[in-house]
Amino acid sequence: MTKDYILSVLNRYRDGGMDETSALEELRGFPANDLGFAVLDSQRHSRQGFPEVVYAEGKSPEQFRAIVGELLRGDAPLLATRVRDEHFEAVRDLSPELRYDRLSRTISARRMASDTPSDRYVAIVTAGTSDLPVAEEAAVTAELFGNRVVRINDVGVAGIHRLFGRLAEIRGATVIIAVAGMEGALASVIGGLVEAPVIAVPTSVGYGASFGGVSALLTMLNSCAAGVSVVNIDNGFNAGYLASQMMRIGAGGGRQ
Repeated sequence: MTKDYILSVLNRYRDGGMDETSALEELRGFPANDLGFAVLDSQRHSRQGFPEVVYAEGKSPEQFRAIVGELLRGDAPLLATRVRDEHFEAVRDLSPELRYDRLSRTISARRMASDTPSDRYVAIVTAGTSDLPVAEEAAVTAELFGNRVVRINDVGVAGIHRLFGRLAEIRGATVIIAVAGMEGALASVIGGLVEAPVIAVPTSVGYGASFGGVSALLTMLNSCAAGVSVVNIDNGFNAGYLASQMMRIGAGGGRQ
């Protein structure tokens, strides 16, 4: 629940627009809503500025439906990651707002209003097309949380001239997310060319010696370029979330 939602309930109760029973029913899931198999942190949006996000992997369609149904009772943005077709089929009738994106494996609804100037944006840069599912998870997350996103795809170091052709857009970003598998060198290259903070996302793309993304992870962690932070393998969500936090507080370089 957002602060505005809670205040609207309290104000309606104060002004006589609802009785005590109705007000308590509206707020029954605050600050946490125990579903038995899951405890929803309905206070998170008012506490952190962003709502709890549902990680769908490992959840049955029935569990997923119950969670999404409860989250839709409030007014906060809704995001679920690592969803499958059966998850969407279980919830598609709950609200026409729900948007399922197969590439990013996300379900989202209720994009937050932007509170940043129009010339500030998050640039999401991918090394190759195979990195797109992870990059799109980051993009959907950042956009849902009210940010403008510019996608710059397939500009990895194997053909570095492609990167230089988009360098003006990359340098104009307030925050940059670099998504790469294989050896993961893209983040270091970008980090040495820009003044904005770079969030590096290693992906599990690559042949055997990439060790499912560990090679890219270690390359990014050992980057000699300053200002590069690293999230976990294939964790596009956390990159999009961190970028949204940076955008909100005006951190980093690029356009201010």
